[in-house]
Amino acid sequence: MRPGIWQIVLVIVLLFILFGSNKIPDMMKNLAGGINVFKKELKDDKKQEAAPQKKVVAKKPAAKKAVAKKGTVKKVTAKKPMAKKTSKK
Repeated sequence: MRPGIWQIVLVIVLLFILFGSNKIPDMMKNLAGGINVFKKELKDDKKQEAAPQKKVVAKKPAAKKAVAKKGTVKKVTAKKPMAKKTSKK
């Protein structure tokens, strides 16, 4: 069952009564903007599916380097904490 002309007119009159004539153009503008963004995202999604996927290879982290006081370079590695030595007098 399709809506008749009087039903469409009634809905439009109710919209003007509820929201006023100032809010309706803003609502339509926001609706059109949302539809345009949705269409754009669909196009971008199709482009991504069509593009070949690049395989991502994880790289190993490089060893950290620290500069000693005399300007020499030495590698810094993770060390286990040393146990405290206690001396008895």
